[in-house]
This record gives sequence, C-alpha cells and structure tokens, in this order.
Amino acid sequence: MFDDMRQRDTVSWNTMIAGHVNYGNFEAAWEILREMKRCGFDFDGYTFGSILKGVACAYRCDLGEQVHSMVVKTGYAGNVYSGSALLDMYAKCGRVEEAYVVIDSLPERGVKLDDGAIAPILTLLDDAEFYKSTMQIHCKILKHGLDCKSTVCNATITSYSECGSIEDAERVFDGAFGSRDLVTWNSMLAAYLIHKKELLACKLFIDMQMLGFEPDIYSYTSIISAYSEEVHKNHGKSYHGLVIKRGLEKSEPISNALIARYLKSNSNSMEEALQIFKSMESKDRVSWNSILTGLSQMGLNEYALKFFGHMRYAEVEIDHYAFSAVLRACGNIELASQIAGYLLELEPEEHCTYVLLSDMYGHLKRWDEKASVKRLMRERGVRKVPGWSWIEIRNEVFSFKAEDRSHSRCEEIYCVLGVLMEEIKRMDFDANVKALMHDLDPMDWYCDNALLQNYDSVSLAA
Repeated sequence: MFDDMRQRDTVSWNTMIAGHVNYGNFEAAWEILREMKRCGFDFDGYTFGSILKGVACAYRCDLGEQVHSMVVKTGYAGNVYSGSALLDMYAKCGRVEEAYVVIDSLPERGVKLDDGAIAPILTLLDDAEFYKSTMQIHCKILKHGLDCKSTVCNATITSYSECGSIEDAERVFDGAFGSRDLVTWNSMLAAYLIHKKELLACKLFIDMQMLGFEPDIYSYTSIISAYSEEVHKNHGKSYHGLVIKRGLEKSEPISNALIARYLKSNSNSMEEALQIFKSMESKDRVSWNSILTGLSQMGLNEYALKFFGHMRYAEVEIDHYAFSAVLRACGNIELASQIAGYLLELEPEEHCTYVLLSDMYGHLKRWDEKASVKRLMRERGVRKVPGWSWIEIRNEVFSFKAEDRSHSRCEEIYCVLGVLMEEIKRMDFDANVKALMHDLDPMDWYCDNALLQNYDSVSLAA
C-alpha cells in the first residue's frame, strides 16, 4: 500500500518505520529512514522516537549516536518522544555516561522525566563506582516526583544495594510505604541477600505476608538462597516445607535454589539435592551444573565424570562451570590438560583454570609443567584472586584471607598463629610446604611467614 501511494507525508513514512521496528526488522526501518531523507522529508519527534527504539533493540549504539546528532541538529533534543527515546537507547546499550548527559539536559529543554525513561538507567548502576551517579539520579527522581512510582522505587533500591549502600536502599524502601508492590519487596529481599543480612531478610519475608503480599517464585528463591549455609540449615528446611505447601517445588528457579542450599549447607546432603534434581520436570544448565559441581567438591570424582557423560548425552550446553567441575574431578592428567585447553579457549582470563591445572601438576610433582602454567599466567596478565575463608564464633561470621589484619583482635590472633606455625614446623609438613613453594613466584620465596600463614589459613578453613 505504501509503495502505491502517490502522495506521501511524514506521517506515512513514520508509520512504516514504526511498523518495521515493532516487527523487529531494524535494517528495513533504517533503509526507510535513509529513503525518507533522500526524498526530502523532514524528520520529527515521532521519527526519531521510532528509529531510536529500533536502535536500542538492535544494540546499534554507533547508529544511535548518528541519530543523536541529527536530533540535536534538527532542534528535536527537547522533544518528549525523541528525548525519552535517546535516554532509553543509551540505557539499553549500556552507555551510562551518555545517558546521564541526556538526563541532565532534558529538564533544561522542558522535557519532564518519566518513570519509563529513568528506570532503565538505574539498572546500569550496579557497582560501587556508580554510587555517586545513583545519588545524583535519585535527587532528580525526588525533584520530579517520581519516587512514588513503583518501577523507579524498585530500580533505585536495587541500584543502591549493588553500589554497596544497604542503608540507602532501606531508606528508599521505607519511604515507599504507600507505593510498594511485590517487586518492591523482592528487590529489598534481594538487597539483604547481597549484603548477607539473613535475619533482616527473614523479618522482611514475614512482614510482607503480614501486610497481605503473597510471596512468589522470586521471593522464595531469595529467601532459600539467604539460608543456604550449614548454620542456617533448620531455617532452610522450614522454607523448603513452605515451598512444598505452596506447590512450588516443581519451579525451576526454586528447585535450583534448593539444590544449591542442600549442597552448601551440609556435605551429607547430596542425596536430598539429587532427589530434588530427579523430581524436576524440566532442568536447565544451572540445575545440571549445580549437581556436577557438588559431586566434584565432595570428592565423588567417579560419579562426577559419569554425571558429565549424562550431561553430554542429554545435549546440555557445556560451559565454563561444567568444565571447571570436571577438571577438579579428573584423575587423568592428560584428560585434565585437554579439558583445561577447552576452558582456556572459553575464558582465557579466568584464573581458576590456571590454578586448578597448576595444582594438579604440583600434586603429581611435574614441576616443569606447573612452572609453564605459571609462566603462561604472567604472559597473559592473569592474576590469582585471593581466596577467602570464614569461621563462625558465637553466631557471628568472620571472613579473612591470607595475611589479613582487618580484625580488631588481630595481634592476639597472630600470637596464637605464631604458636601454631611453630607446631607446624616441628611436625612432618615438609612435603606440603615444598609443594606450596611452587605456588609462589621466586621473588616471594623469602617470605616464609606469609607462606606459613597462608598454609595455616587453608588448613584451618578445611
């Protein structure tokens, strides 16, 4: 019909562009935009709004920047449609700085911010480096009266939490008393989970039900994940009972959370995890990887390798986590080397693969191969991320790493550690210490205290 039209106007061109964008045919929409320009028709706010929507869906920020230039050049930067579309495009393309520049300029041009434009930006602010940006956007939210919008409130809670400020997340949650929905409660639950506030998560889970909000799959997944450690095993079983009572035990996300809970909470809980796995009507990659990793971590290497065979037979997509679990379970160094090769192709910057392979070579006293792995790490600029251990004393969990001095009683701790190190030296630990020496660069060999401290931390954690 469009091709047969003798007289076309901007509206007809806009309709064609919007139609192709809505049907996911961005390339056709872009060609029509170019043809529209060649035919001498002027773009308007609807034109820019439609094509920017297509740019966002196609993640073509390079073309989006071209459109942005045209928006400014034609004077439509203050148009509500093009302005909001620019903001949405930069948000979906993950361009935080450009999005913030657009946010900053819209009010000056008379465009009022709305919840649909501001919420996508907040989803990008997911690290401590964006805390200041989150605060600035929160100020604009308050200024424009958007704090009463549940979508904005939920995104702000999540952003503050992921930026490291649970206190700010709580303030936003408390201030949204009249506009909370189930997503708001789930956002706060997830925030407490990120910050290891299990007791507060439990209280929130109870409060939401007392106020008439029925927990959904996401609520139960969060609360089960919060109580996955051994010290919380009774709470975890209680929530498992609630899941069964609600008839949600067949849910894939909940089943995965339950499997992870049992595998983390007790080394003797593999049977419960396997029962849940077998009862699942549909299993995703997370389900398979959880069981495979559990078998590997518990030292059930033969079963882990057989389970990996079942995964391949079931045509489950094998990813880095599956290969890592199999690598741990390998007793055959040649097979382990082959699997490590696959892993290094998938993620060459993942330090765990190098460490696992290096440890296997060290265990077999194949020092040349171990040294070559270390050399490859240095050449590729891969650094081992320090491992953390933790211990619970009087219901309080303390985490630490090698040579950690952050604890208020560190002097007393290191005094006891010194006594333990003397005992280690008197006992027959020479072979293990020699093996550990190969994990250090030559320049670090002189640091006997650091070596023993690291070894002692690992021994105590085990």
